[in-house]
Amino acid sequence: MNTVVIVQARMTSTRLPGKVLLPLGGEPMLARLVGRLRRVKHADDIVIATTNNASDDAIVALCEQLGVAHHRGSEHDVLSRYAEAAALHHADAVVRITADCPLIDPALIDQVIARYQVGDADCVSNMLPPSWPYGMAAEVFSAKALAEAHAEARQAAEREHVTPFLYAHPERYRLHNVASPVDLSAQRWTVDTPEDHDLVQRLFDAVFPAKPEFTLADLQAAMQAHPDWLAINQHIVQKPATEFQTPQESTA
Repeated sequence: MNTVVIVQARMTSTRLPGKVLLPLGGEPMLARLVGRLRRVKHADDIVIATTNNASDDAIVALCEQLGVAHHRGSEHDVLSRYAEAAALHHADAVVRITADCPLIDPALIDQVIARYQVGDADCVSNMLPPSWPYGMAAEVFSAKALAEAHAEARQAAEREHVTPFLYAHPERYRLHNVASPVDLSAQRWTVDTPEDHDLVQRLFDAVFPAKPEFTLADLQAAMQAHPDWLAINQHIVQKPATEFQTPQESTA
């Protein structure tokens, strides 16, 4: 089974333009994410799915610098961008990650992939419902289901957010959730606003120097050591989700 991690990334984020290339410990946020994704044991390849916009030339340049594959497609039809990338890279299973999650734990991604590999689900998520910190979202689904969604989805939200078509048809697609043993969904470690970036930078600086391959548990320990950090972005409201969209969804 060829399992391909596809990361959606663009420079035209509405709330924080250019966020995917903001510095994180002296390197672009996307570079830090790629470094963490390279530690995912159950994945065979990584592809950055960006857009045809000239503003995303900088993302392509970074991909070339990092030696990571990229695909360019529609800005708003992210579903088509994913389907094209999956087909070009001969994916059997697709791991969907968004570029605004630079702290995501590779072990958690592996956990979601391993659950998918059991073989009794067409789509496995760890945010149905949310129980992990925002910024730890991973979805794994079959390339077949992705191709069907691409061929049949008609609603704008289905095309912009990739997986709503699958969630809208539980009679057709077998769905499974990987839940956290403890509800951590009050934590927000994704980057969608300047306040989010402030917190993520503090967390990274707190854990990376001593442990470059830090885990979710290390991040939790840093938050417990600095309880005042919770207030930095606690007021940020997650973008409204569609009826079938997981709350972690982003158009990064």
